[in-house]
Amino acid sequence: MHVGYITSEYPHPKVTHAAGIATSIKNLAITLVKKGIDVTVFVYHQNENAVFVDQGVEIHLIKKKNYKLFTWFFYRKHIQNYVNKIVNKKQIDILEAPDWTGITAFMRLKGPLVIRFHGSDAYFCKLDKRKQKFKNFVFEKWALLNADAYIAPTTFAGEETAKIFGLNRKKIKTIHYGLQLDHFENENPEVYQDKTLLYIGTMIRKKGVLELAEIFNKIIEAEPDAKLKLIGGNAPDIKTGSTSTYALMQDLFSEKAKSNVEYLGQIPYSEVKNQIKQAHVCVFPSFAETLGMVTIESMALQKPVVNTSIGWAQELIDDGINGYLVHPSNIEKYGQRILQLFNDKELCLQIGGKAREKVESTFDINTNAEINIAYYKTILA
Repeated sequence: MHVGYITSEYPHPKVTHAAGIATSIKNLAITLVKKGIDVTVFVYHQNENAVFVDQGVEIHLIKKKNYKLFTWFFYRKHIQNYVNKIVNKKQIDILEAPDWTGITAFMRLKGPLVIRFHGSDAYFCKLDKRKQKFKNFVFEKWALLNADAYIAPTTFAGEETAKIFGLNRKKIKTIHYGLQLDHFENENPEVYQDKTLLYIGTMIRKKGVLELAEIFNKIIEAEPDAKLKLIGGNAPDIKTGSTSTYALMQDLFSEKAKSNVEYLGQIPYSEVKNQIKQAHVCVFPSFAETLGMVTIESMALQKPVVNTSIGWAQELIDDGINGYLVHPSNIEKYGQRILQLFNDKELCLQIGGKAREKVESTFDINTNAEINIAYYKTILA
């Protein structure tokens, strides 16, 4: 079998952007190659055209292009023509693309097309209670309705997307993202920076970072030596028009809390893992995710996680057993859970150990890759 992935991001120095979607695709692609599946990745919106092989995966960079009129249409046709040419040349059996922006709208691709719900603009707008641009909704719906099948990383994401776009639920298969667990080993989970809280993700309203600022204010009142580390890019805020969501966070921090906050910005992926190991507790108070790769990465490294209690997170964490689930708007309770972990080392180690067990049983990429292969075969049958 030969699988092709169409994406705007992939973790490699030659690729202009890589985030959660990129990590999940790469984990799957590399594992499929190890299992004897040929994999080609098409990365659009790049600075150059290039073809190279990375860890057995053939990667095609497709340079971004502008046209005098209707760039959104003609660039899609350009991607379509390039992909179809390689499909014929390499005899690719099945293609997969993300739902975000409906990139495959208006494309006529050769062979079956699967769309994976990494999170459409419509999905995030619904969870974030924002109005979506009509054009974006049309593109995403058009792309989805013309796909042959769908994969959702959580049942919650699948059901919500089906409601938004009126999709046939029978065509949606839930397959969790997976981790290469041998890359996430923490030999000394008892060693960490005491009372250090870690958040990883974009500084953006939908991730609950404004609530996190208020939560940390509560933490610092009880634990004056507590520290908050923030990792991720800084996004503008749609609601206020501010060019910096982190600036909005700074306005919310108390003077006492502000001096104990360290914003590291975007750092290399290898360093992120080190920061997770050093953290006492990891927090992800998000209002909008499909799954949340950093949550399961933190759990794999045996960290106690306080996550959101919304839909998708209930498929990652069993509350009180391998982590905690608290709605991000419940500032008081969220802070209490963090303080409980700060003040009970044995509880931290126990929850961290159970978190690792949960990841091994549910998010092992070797197991999940086999589920992907089996599902692809049903589509090709």
